[in-house]
Amino acid sequence: MRLKRDPQLNLFAKMRKKNKVVSELEAISHILDENRPLLDLIYQDLVPYRRSDTGRPGLNAEQVLRCAILKQYRELTYEELAFHLEDSESFRTFSRLQEGQYPSESTLQENIKAVSAETWEAINQVLIQYAAAKKLEKGRKIRLDSTVVDSNIHHPTDSTLLQDGIRVITRLLQAGKFLQPTPGYRFADHQRAAKKRVMVILNARKENQRIKAYRELLTLATKVQGYGVEAHTCLRAFASNDLEEIMAAHQLLARLEQALNILKRVLDQTERRVLRKEKVSAAEKLVSFFECHTDIIVKGGRDTQYGHKVFLTGGSSGLILDCLVERGNPADATLFPVMLDRQENLFQRPPRQVASDGGFASRDNLHQAKARGIKDVAFARKRGLSVLDMVKSHWVFKKLRNFRAGIEANISRLKRAFGLARCTWSGWPGFKQYVWSAIVSYNLLVLGMAQNEVQ
Repeated sequence: MRLKRDPQLNLFAKMRKKNKVVSELEAISHILDENRPLLDLIYQDLVPYRRSDTGRPGLNAEQVLRCAILKQYRELTYEELAFHLEDSESFRTFSRLQEGQYPSESTLQENIKAVSAETWEAINQVLIQYAAAKKLEKGRKIRLDSTVVDSNIHHPTDSTLLQDGIRVITRLLQAGKFLQPTPGYRFADHQRAAKKRVMVILNARKENQRIKAYRELLTLATKVQGYGVEAHTCLRAFASNDLEEIMAAHQLLARLEQALNILKRVLDQTERRVLRKEKVSAAEKLVSFFECHTDIIVKGGRDTQYGHKVFLTGGSSGLILDCLVERGNPADATLFPVMLDRQENLFQRPPRQVASDGGFASRDNLHQAKARGIKDVAFARKRGLSVLDMVKSHWVFKKLRNFRAGIEANISRLKRAFGLARCTWSGWPGFKQYVWSAIVSYNLLVLGMAQNEVQ
């Protein structure tokens, strides 16, 4: 039977060494103990479709939450987290693990990934309300900015995408040969030949050599696509007396179908871009065979990034009050009203002052903000707006402009110390989960340090 928390703590559970990390963990632990409703949110995700009064206990809701926070707070992999939870007395005490309880990396991953992005967002809202009740954050002065969080992919090129498709589909075809009875499709392994063509493309000095290698690579990919189509037909007609074999065939069929659809898009965009010299829009391009949700982001004329745009709302306390993870590459200005709406819903009133990056600036956004009752709106770049249109004085504009710069430090800290530079979780849902879990861990540390200063 899974529990929300253990009612009786271990008698010997104690964080002994008073170093910086232990002090921070104790502060975070105190905040979590004062916000028990957070466990209800986690518990709903852990037992959505199963009975809560039967079966093995597993990790309780409190342990899952604390392990997830510990993972982001220390930027640990699941393997590293499992090691530290076994080796470190302080980490075990923080995670509220019982004697003899040593979760494996697969157990930790299964439980932590069960917590949805919506739950992490709800947890963050509870923490912001807690900060408001403690008078640590009033939400009267906010700052807005956007950043890009990279997906966990290699630098995309058409040749490597074709190579990925050949490798993935070939492995799926090889896996199908272990089914009983063995499906009747045939295929050849072109992975070595594909690798040679990719190396020629990467090292070619002349354009005609590169194009020739691309044509040969496209031919190999088309052959593999044909093998996959034939195998798809065979797997659909697969029959067996063993239910497990049938289920394995259906799973393989679903994975093969997905891989074939992706390879079809890669073949199309490669022929258009390389052979026909067409320009393919960023919205049409596929940049990863594995993280297909990844967007192409060019922000501020800088280097191209591959991930998703994240819009952040910060407060004067240093907390991240809100976050939006968006698909595509929307202009900052289009999200300005949405972020103000969300802020008003969070505090049940509009902020008094708003400072934002210059990308949010527009006359329409200024008028909308003023119509909401916001007194001062300072954009980092004026974009044809006068200072006195935005704020009541030049002194206020300078103060708000300097205040806005503080969120750059918050973003830098999130990326350097909480892993927000690159999302290591797979899939679009996993991407949002990762971003929100990092923000919640960051906010808990900021709250903990703020409370320590007050005391």
